[in-house]
Amino acid sequence: QVHLEESGGGSVLPGDSLRLSCAASGRTFTSYVIAWFRQAPGKERDFVAVTTWSGGMSHYESSVKDRFTISRVKDSVYLQMNNLRIEDTSIYYCAAGEINPLQPITFFTAARRFDYWGQGTQVTVSS
Repeated sequence: QVHLEESGGGSVLPGDSLRLSCAASGRTFTSYVIAWFRQAPGKERDFVAVTTWSGGMSHYESSVKDRFTISRVKDSVYLQMNNLRIEDTSIYYCAAGEINPLQPITFFTAARRFDYWGQGTQVTVSS
């Protein structure tokens, strides 16, 4: 059974950094992409970043592109978040979806492309 577990959230000041972790288990993920989404209260779940399990391809939402980095080490996928802004405040979720070889990495920016989700971790950026 696939299990994704996020950790690393917290409360920080604007300009601070956090690293979120997503521990993946329950299957082999070599044919999967892993993504981070976020959801603020009363809003939809929005795409943040995605990577292939191999790390060969990644894609970012434009507002985080120069501040966040997605990476994988062994069975964990990380989201390094630098220069955090108040508008980054959200619950952050990791998700796993099976690669579609006919589609580019940008195909995986919609939540409906993903089969498995973690429970989320809260990130609060406040002065």
